[in-house]
Amino acid sequence: MKRIFNRQIFFSLFSVLILLNLTIMAIAQDSSGSKSTTTTTATNTSTVIQPWVWVVGGVVILLILIALIRRGGSGGTHTDRVTYTKTTDSTDN
Repeated sequence: MKRIFNRQIFFSLFSVLILLNLTIMAIAQDSSGSKSTTTTTATNTSTVIQPWVWVVGGVVILLILIALIRRGGSGGTHTDRVTYTKTTDSTDN
């Protein structure tokens, strides 16, 4: 049976989606398109994420990607069928 998606197509599609996402984020941060003034009050509560949180998040994402790639490389689930035939002789001597 021919595979529809192979690894090269998967990686190409994944790369395009990541680049598209980065492009959208860069365009969303561009403030030259609209000029508006807003008044905000600043509060002193800031949420700072520690560097180890980024490392743990990266490791988790990497493990998920490796699991998906390895599972896809083996062709899905694999089952072996074993047929066991037993013959018995029921003679009384």
